[in-house]
Amino acid sequence: MTLRHDRAVVRLLPAAILAMALATGCGSSLGTPAAAAPSQAAGSATTPAGSPSPGASASTQPGGSRATLDLDHLAVGFDQVVGGLVDPLAVVNAGDGSGRVFVAQQGGQIRIVRSGSLVGPAFLDISDRITSGGERGLLGVAFHPDFPKDPRVFVDYTDTNGDTRVSSFLVDPATPDRIDASTEKRLLFVKQPFANHNGGALVFGPDGFLYVSLGDGGSGGDPMGNGQSLKTLLGKILRIDVDSTTGDRAYGIPADNPYASGSGGRLAEIWLTGLRNPWRMSFDRLNNDLWIGDVGQGDWEEIDVQRAGTAAGTNFGWNRLEGSHCYQPSTGCEEPGLTLPVTEYGHDQGCTVIGGNVYRGSNQPLLAGAYVFADYCSDRVWAIDPSVDGARSPTLVASTDHAFSAFGEDEAGELYAVDLSGGTLLRVTGNRR
Repeated sequence: MTLRHDRAVVRLLPAAILAMALATGCGSSLGTPAAAAPSQAAGSATTPAGSPSPGASASTQPGGSRATLDLDHLAVGFDQVVGGLVDPLAVVNAGDGSGRVFVAQQGGQIRIVRSGSLVGPAFLDISDRITSGGERGLLGVAFHPDFPKDPRVFVDYTDTNGDTRVSSFLVDPATPDRIDASTEKRLLFVKQPFANHNGGALVFGPDGFLYVSLGDGGSGGDPMGNGQSLKTLLGKILRIDVDSTTGDRAYGIPADNPYASGSGGRLAEIWLTGLRNPWRMSFDRLNNDLWIGDVGQGDWEEIDVQRAGTAAGTNFGWNRLEGSHCYQPSTGCEEPGLTLPVTEYGHDQGCTVIGGNVYRGSNQPLLAGAYVFADYCSDRVWAIDPSVDGARSPTLVASTDHAFSAFGEDEAGELYAVDLSGGTLLRVTGNRR
């Protein structure tokens, strides 16, 4: 693996290898130039409607109160909650009133944080079933929306052959802090042609369906054309029903999936397409918009959004586009059906976007209504106003020494992040600058 061939291949490495990789590639010594403004690929796509205006705006918070989002004067901070984690990659809550926060570790364990302390032993340990390292490992976790009434926990991992599996496990109410790994039920299997671009995010939508992110299969430049093919699950966001079955599948196909019929060889699980490596995604708990961080190739990192109520089947452009710019071909890539990112930044700013969340908690009023995301390599953090349609530049709100790998929420909507190399869970704060 080399940074020059495909800069995203080596992002998620164990800490020792990570230091060497960043020494020869991007690092935290890039300074703090202003974020690059998105520019549309010439005649290449349809720009989302709306007027970009990243200044102050009002955001409605749970309970109906109004808060002013002032990105120009927002400084985001990070307070350590716990250390002692090993290569953390995801942060979730169970939605069960327990107040627990769950952190997935790349090596195959899920750890519990309760009342500011790390609980042991691991909630789940499947380290004997996975390939870990590089961009492989235990990549995503999600609790069933009716947990604990429905005691299933879902995980996305790369198996011992490096292929993607999505499985469920059962939590025995008699041992709520420990999963019996023998309860695994495999739902979805996807053969991976290369070692990188596995995606791996899992999240339940407000509709109760499970959304699964998959990268384009790896290598560099999407050599197999998976991003634009509807005959592969690679390079997609999938949407499946874990409470039913369709045919010989271990899950159901929602009737309103865009290709639910499977006609013409198009795969019924597909919800969104044209993605390179959708590393992290989240639903806005206030309005149900789906936010996606899609890792770029050699020049551009992007944030995409699927607004609630928008027809399924949105094509975000890869590998015709990288961000809002022509990629293949390098010019004349115009296709009216492609949707541009809402924001992007160039590799003078970083090299691997870490998709975040829209803050809907109550403890950080200055963050209210902001979509916060980061870059893994440059340790920078940006925010945008998610209520504004159209492409806009992100606002730099922090320069840190953290190697961010994921954001996530607790039950109350408070925002957390994890530092991959530092092994820490961090609470996100909003301050005035």
